[in-house]
Amino acid sequence: MNYIFKYEDKEIKLSKDNLIEVINDEEMPIEDINIETIIKLLNEGEDVKFEKAYYSTPCEKCDSNFKEKRNISEYLEYYFYVYTKDNKFVISDISKEYENLTYNRLELEGKVDNSYIVTVIVCANCNEYLVQIEEIEV
Repeated sequence: MNYIFKYEDKEIKLSKDNLIEVINDEEMPIEDINIETIIKLLNEGEDVKFEKAYYSTPCEKCDSNFKEKRNISEYLEYYFYVYTKDNKFVISDISKEYENLTYNRLELEGKVDNSYIVTVIVCANCNEYLVQIEEIEV
């Protein structure tokens, strides 16, 4: 399974093959989330739009900013939220089933009890990417 998007006339494919790693929250990790789930969610999302982002750390694979003697590296970034119950994935804010719902409503109904931000960070040079999952307060 993969997710394909266009950015500035360039087609970028996210799959298991160019994944660097999935960094799950250290203190409260989501037990049943993996790259297949994340790619499926990206494919379900209607308004997924990657934006430019700059970090002071180089890409682990291509090291592009140090090769070009720059202090920053250019990436493409997109984030969305996922909600869990008992540390198990329930729904995301880009899921089709989430339409007309809110976290507060789902929490009041006892369907979710925690929230996370999922950030997909793609190197603009080599298209290798990582996924970072962090627990957040809603």
